[in-house]
Amino acid sequence: MNKGILFFNAPWCGPCGVLKPVMDQIKSDGINVKSINTEYDGQYTQEYQVKSIPMLVLTDLDGKEIKRAKAGGWTKEQVMNWFNA
Repeated sequence: MNKGILFFNAPWCGPCGVLKPVMDQIKSDGINVKSINTEYDGQYTQEYQVKSIPMLVLTDLDGKEIKRAKAGGWTKEQVMNWFNA
């Protein structure tokens, strides 16, 4: 099954800023990562009912949620372990 990560974040969020380079690296490794700024993309934020950030939502290709995690301070290894579990 192909899957992707929705990375919900905002410019003012400190933990989001720490996680952003990790998510950029994962994306450059070939994982489908979509960064969603909750300040400007209310559609996805409401659709996935995101109440706190940074939030990672794992989805299938149809956008159906598989699981989610509050991921502040996570390393690349932690994100990939969550992704592959």
